Amino acid sequence: MAVHDTLKNEVEAYVLGALTPAETAAFERHLGQCPECASAVRVLEPAVAALAHAAPEAVPRPEVRRRILAAIATDEAVNSRRESLGRRSGPRGAWLAAAAALVVATGLGLYAVELRNRVAGLEVELHDAARRADAAAREIAAARLAANDAQSTVIVLAAPDLARVDLAGQPAAPSATARAFWSRSRGLIFTGSNLPPLPPGRVYQLWIVGPGAPTSAGLLTPDANGRVHAVFDTSRDSLRPIAFAVTIEPAGGVPAPTGDKYLVGLM
Repeated sequence: MAVHDTLKNEVEAYVLGALTPAETAAFERHLGQCPECASAVRVLEPAVAALAHAAPEAVPRPEVRRRILAAIATDEAVNSRRESLGRRSGPRGAWLAAAAALVVATGLGLYAVELRNRVAGLEVELHDAARRADAAAREIAAARLAANDAQSTVIVLAAPDLARVDLAGQPAAPSATARAFWSRSRGLIFTGSNLPPLPPGRVYQLWIVGPGAPTSAGLLTPDANGRVHAVFDTSRDSLRPIAFAVTIEPAGGVPAPTGDKYLVGLM
């Protein structure tokens, strides 16, 4: 027990390599018989090993290397004296080694905290960058859609076979108005305003009324102010319309009109 009480104070000095060869050999013999000291060594060794990676590797300049070698040669006597003092100092030297190990462990802990803070900051910056990129992508998509819509509108309005139809509001929406520009060769443009808000699960549907049964041109979804603008394709084989009409239908549309008429216009 007395041997353990003496050697347990040399754990830090052993891990740091501060013991003399004789002291090291005695301590290692003790390690084989003392689980407590062996456990303490295993705990401290990773912290000391991490010191090798705490700073980037650097190659000294030739003149610096020469000065270091000269200093080592000059200090051999000092080192010998230091070993002698270490043998006589006993517990004091062990406490100094323990203090050094504590300083190292504290420094590594502070460095780890700093790294965690840096990682957290980078994660926040990455999240903000991803959010901005997503918003930019949506704006670009909307701009492309608006550009395509504008290009299609110009193409239809420049068609040589263009026909304009004004649609008037019906009893279900007396203040609603709309206008259709139809070209068999280039497409159909529809603009409307003052359309009532849609009930849940319902949609406006635009119909082309010809000699036969009405055919669907497409679905309309007004904005919060009741305005709508849409561009649709037309069939080159279709007959010249007689009229256009807008009804309200179940979401997704229907093959034939079933709901009340909200807008009607004759060619």
